[in-house]
Amino acid sequence: MLETILLVVSVLIIALVLLQGNKASDSSQIITGGNDALFQNMKERGLELVITRLTLILGIVFFVVSLVLFLK
Repeated sequence: MLETILLVVSVLIIALVLLQGNKASDSSQIITGGNDALFQNMKERGLELVITRLTLILGIVFFVVSLVLFLK
């Protein structure tokens, strides 16, 4: 039962990470690290915020289920 939950949560985490927006505005900035707005306070809104929070929640669930399976 827990293995199935772990599998579903891991697939959902993968999907949510792939849906998250790119923080760099250009692909070359990802490699060089030249993002000018790196330390600016930019708030996520709408669907971006929901996806980020769901990823965090599912990450915590993944950790807890993995820990329970390990200690079992």
